[in-house]
Amino acid sequence: MASFRLEKALARGGARLIAGVDEVGRGALFGPVVAAAVILPPEWLVRRPPAWVSGVVDSKLLSGARRSVLAASLSREAAAVGLGLATAREIDDLNIHRATRLAMVRALENLARPPDVVLVDGFPLKDVNYRQMGVPRGDRACRSIAAASIVAKVFRDGLIEALDGLYGGYGLARNKGYGTEEHIRSLRERGPSDLHRASFKIG
Repeated sequence: MASFRLEKALARGGARLIAGVDEVGRGALFGPVVAAAVILPPEWLVRRPPAWVSGVVDSKLLSGARRSVLAASLSREAAAVGLGLATAREIDDLNIHRATRLAMVRALENLARPPDVVLVDGFPLKDVNYRQMGVPRGDRACRSIAAASIVAKVFRDGLIEALDGLYGGYGLARNKGYGTEEHIRSLRERGPSDLHRASFKIG
């Protein structure tokens, strides 16, 4: 379960502002991949944080309603939050791996405060001038990365739900752009929109 163990170890070494970074939408057929970078208040590492923080875990383990509540609290209480995305066209041009890393870099660039250390879900980022650490399954192990996973998920879900009003017929509000049976059937019947990822195969 996500904890502050890694952040506290880094804080003992002198780090104060520690950013967790994660992404969502990597496997979707429609829309951007979205990344978030979240710096939680450094005082939470030296004294007990608010009780609601214990619920900050990997976004995939939470209901949509719970994610929304936590994302609002994180946006309000965090020391800094940055969001970044890579479009469907960038995914097609770069490939999903490189586009995902680009979204993460953009999220870091959009932080209002530069971090002392960056904790990335998975592998470290290239071309980032911050001390950083890749954390395998970081959204399950690290509270800061879990926070980023929640913020990214809620932002992307809201974006896709809004786009459903412009790109009707694909069930986007229900499937969030992922390859459900309904979505794939609609793609075969209607063809892709300009926000579908042309490089992704639907079988």
